Amino acid sequence: MASQDSALDRYFHITARGSNISREIRGGFATFFAMSYIVVLNPLILSAADSSGDALGIERVAAATAFVAGVLTILMGAWAKHPFALATGLGVNAFVAVTVATHPGLTWPDMMGLVMLSGITMFILVVTGFRTAVFKAVPEGLKIAIVVGIGMFIALIGLVNAGFVRRVPDAAGTTVPVGLGFDGKLIGWPTLVFVFGLVLTIALLVRKVKGAILIGIIASTVLANILELTLHIGPAVAPGKPANPQGWSLVAPKLTDWNLPDLSLVGKFDLFGSFAHLGSLAAVLLAFVILLSIFFDAMGTVVGLAGEAGSIEKDGTIPNLDRVLMVDAFGAVAGGGASTSSHQIYVESGAGIAEGARTGLASIVTGVLLLIAMFVTPLVRLVPFEAVAPALVVVGFMMVSQVGKIDWKDWGIALPAFLTFILMPFTYSIANGLGAGFIAFVLIRTFQGRAREIHPLMWVVAAAFVIFFGIGPIEQLFGVK
Repeated sequence: MASQDSALDRYFHITARGSNISREIRGGFATFFAMSYIVVLNPLILSAADSSGDALGIERVAAATAFVAGVLTILMGAWAKHPFALATGLGVNAFVAVTVATHPGLTWPDMMGLVMLSGITMFILVVTGFRTAVFKAVPEGLKIAIVVGIGMFIALIGLVNAGFVRRVPDAAGTTVPVGLGFDGKLIGWPTLVFVFGLVLTIALLVRKVKGAILIGIIASTVLANILELTLHIGPAVAPGKPANPQGWSLVAPKLTDWNLPDLSLVGKFDLFGSFAHLGSLAAVLLAFVILLSIFFDAMGTVVGLAGEAGSIEKDGTIPNLDRVLMVDAFGAVAGGGASTSSHQIYVESGAGIAEGARTGLASIVTGVLLLIAMFVTPLVRLVPFEAVAPALVVVGFMMVSQVGKIDWKDWGIALPAFLTFILMPFTYSIANGLGAGFIAFVLIRTFQGRAREIHPLMWVVAAAFVIFFGIGPIEQLFGVK
């Protein structure tokens, strides 16, 4: 345990936040294992060639993803002093990949320039205090709903990516959108790994064993590698091969070749190239969608994780919030500048928080591990998602448990809160849930004749989300393709 008189304890406030060095280290490792899949997954999402036929390259994207994530996470820990890790944002990277694929003439450097412009705009909003002001304008009930929604979202990510819950083909229009396992049945050894990890983690938690989540991840990883070595299960999807519903969902555990990191993508962007290829209006609309997504994804994630870590003050404020938001804004700039898409605060940080992490020291541990991952990507590939999914489900439970703090008798809060936390998992987007909740809050308070209670910034944010949700008709109206 850190001495209360040590420089380390004084700088990170370890004792004051009810933690110790061993917990911070365990938390840092748990977060790393929970999010390390992005080093392998992001290159696959950004693997397509652009209109010029150029591809970013899997090895280069993997190295740049780990590098930028490591530097940003260390910065978050050392400067903002919170146990929040950053990496390429899922959702934004998919949007970037689809946009490049569906807009003739658009290149990867053009698209990454748009990501950078969104990040620069975000940075300006933080420096001017606007983004912090929006945080403070959100009613307490909605902040609780954000925590609950992210908990449900994290749990769904774990269940889906572990194959316990799967999308159901709906050709006839008669089946449900998701179901249990494959064709209503739990099949495959990877699913067994997930179930084993979940049962073990829960058992350790209820027995109050220190390091329960981390032990669960490591034990599940060992089991997964034994099964893969002996049974040769393989991935669920592989190039040139038919789908394997009994395979590993994202990463088939195996030891691959060792290569020095290739960081040649850093600096490969064209800040205003999209304006020349798409036109000013189309480029601005694309940048607006990216901006709103990263703006509110981070807002929801910070509130959720800070609430779980117990670092929200009695007056509703979060210590060093400006620094947290500044690092997050810089994540979009750095991600675009390194051709890895926008980096943002990761909900998987909740795994480390559940393990006891409360300070930035945990983030430094995670960041160092991400930097090491540049050189030892083969070791990252040893951890399949099925081994970390149990941690996400357990973290989701912990966050959803706060639902009782919402005032369900006040429909002006209860209905927006419900829409907020139900749409996050159902639309697979934190921003969508926030938008629906904010719009509903403004409308219902107005219907109740209590419009004076609405903070002016909530009107601004609600209006921005109306544009966000209506971006399709707006593009059609102006003839933007």
